[in-house]
Amino acid sequence: MLSLSGYAITELPDVFENLKHLRYLKFSYTHIKCLPDSLCTLYHLETLLLNCCFMLQSLPSKMENLVNLHYLDIRGADAIERIPFRIDKLTKLQRLTDFIIGEGDGCYIRGLKYLSNLKGDFRLSGLENVNGEDAGEAKLNEKQGIHRLVLHWSEKFEKASRNKEVEEWVLDSLRPPKKLEQLVIQNYGGAKFSTWIADPSFKNMLSLELHDCKNCKSLPSIGRLLLLKDLSISGLDQVHKIGAELFGENQSNAFASLESLRFDNMLNWEEWDLCEDDEQVSKFPSLRFLSIRKCPLLLGRLPTILQSLQTLEIYECQRLVVSISSLPLLCELRVQGCEELVDEGSLSVQKVTSLKAVSVSNISNFNISAERIMLRFANSETLDISGCKELGSLSQIGLRLVGHRFITIADCPQLVSLETEEERLQLDKIPGVESLNIRNCERLNRLPEALHAFPLITRIQLESCPGMVCFAESNFPPALKELTIGNCVNLQYLVDEKENNNKSANSNTCLLERLEISYCPSLIWLSSRGDICNRLQHLQIMDCSKLSSLFLNAKLPVILKQLFIWDCPVLECIAQDFRETIDLESIGIRGAEKIKSLLRGLDKLSHLQEI
Repeated sequence: MLSLSGYAITELPDVFENLKHLRYLKFSYTHIKCLPDSLCTLYHLETLLLNCCFMLQSLPSKMENLVNLHYLDIRGADAIERIPFRIDKLTKLQRLTDFIIGEGDGCYIRGLKYLSNLKGDFRLSGLENVNGEDAGEAKLNEKQGIHRLVLHWSEKFEKASRNKEVEEWVLDSLRPPKKLEQLVIQNYGGAKFSTWIADPSFKNMLSLELHDCKNCKSLPSIGRLLLLKDLSISGLDQVHKIGAELFGENQSNAFASLESLRFDNMLNWEEWDLCEDDEQVSKFPSLRFLSIRKCPLLLGRLPTILQSLQTLEIYECQRLVVSISSLPLLCELRVQGCEELVDEGSLSVQKVTSLKAVSVSNISNFNISAERIMLRFANSETLDISGCKELGSLSQIGLRLVGHRFITIADCPQLVSLETEEERLQLDKIPGVESLNIRNCERLNRLPEALHAFPLITRIQLESCPGMVCFAESNFPPALKELTIGNCVNLQYLVDEKENNNKSANSNTCLLERLEISYCPSLIWLSSRGDICNRLQHLQIMDCSKLSSLFLNAKLPVILKQLFIWDCPVLECIAQDFRETIDLESIGIRGAEKIKSLLRGLDKLSHLQEI
């Protein structure tokens, strides 16, 4: 056994003649460009692993000498342009991950008929170089051990050698074995799919993927594959309508087992007719996951009756109306860019579940009543709202902060507040929020005053909110440990000093451990007192051009461990000395030219590792 996996080697010595008893070679994840000819003298070699050798350009020409080879793995070795001639002599091969047919080598595919022991995953590449007669001689249907098959044509459709009729003949001739479980077809250039793809005799077929078959105008009757669980379709540029043909003749039983359905990058797809008025047509009874991405012309509505659907993803389908009215088990909703989001309340309160994760962005019309939002969205574990141009507050659409664990709000230029006056005065249950992330909200000028009553918040991130000038100390959540602020161009202080003077000395003790501030050109100092951050262990400040001091009392937090200050050109003093900050491990200062010297007490920092 010899393994050089992961080593940064570019070539191998030609010494394999002296290693004739080797049975296992692994060169995966190396930079080798070629294999020495002496490797072909390893007559006892059984396993050769070359996966992810992305610079490997070819295999040795005499590989037919490796008569005992059982396993050849060249996944991810994408620079290899062809499989060697006479590889069909390796009749003991059980795993061959990729059979690559180079230009002018189309007849090589005939040799597959002699590799009768192939099993597991198998990929046929370079099929644009093959004709139908040679493909038929491969006897692919006799390889009963193959469970997953990838049929791959070149992505270069503009090549003069590409011929629709020939590629249809090739696909017809590459009918796989009936025990096949997974089929992937990539870059096929024919105008129609072979009928065998939807043949119900494939009783073990669990997964089907059709990608970038840019000349196909319609889909096969995939609904006839009764055990199919996963279906993924993408890049079919000529498909304008998907309708009854998808189900096949036995429409009442079509897609009985389908659990996951994905459409992606269907640029000209306009209509999805699911024949919902026909009671004989299956309604995807087992579908749990539906994803539609980058289908900009798709009109109308989604299927209205998906009783088992748990996850719905819609991205960049600007003309689509997304209705969740009849999705009683929906747990995760992710919608980015659609015409309208609708919940008409057709299901009673008793028949719907509250969503666990909600992400909505760039929706032209948010057509859900506040009552339904409270029912479906109010207790979602994750709430992510972005691109809602008219949103002034969460309460405007019936939402509150208290019901969620992780909240992200971004790109809402009219957002002024996260709460209403009533919410400031009344919290009917203990808020469960743990993380609050706000980005690109231009008019937001303060965080909620009620945050001091949120006992579980440990992390707040604030980015590109120019309305923020400072924070209120008394409103820091009591368990807050990490605060990140970036590109808040009008932020002058971390803490509102006027507000502090009006509060009693018994204000919340801050547990903040990590503070990072960057690109805040108006920041002058953090606080007039150091005790606001007396638990701080990590302090990082970058690109704050007006920062003149950290704490006006010139003291650092006692248990500080990491201190990094970059590009703060007017900062003159960090602290009077370091003698009280005995736990410091790292100090990094760059672009702070006015700091004339480091401070007293450096010799007392017994834990200091770098400066």
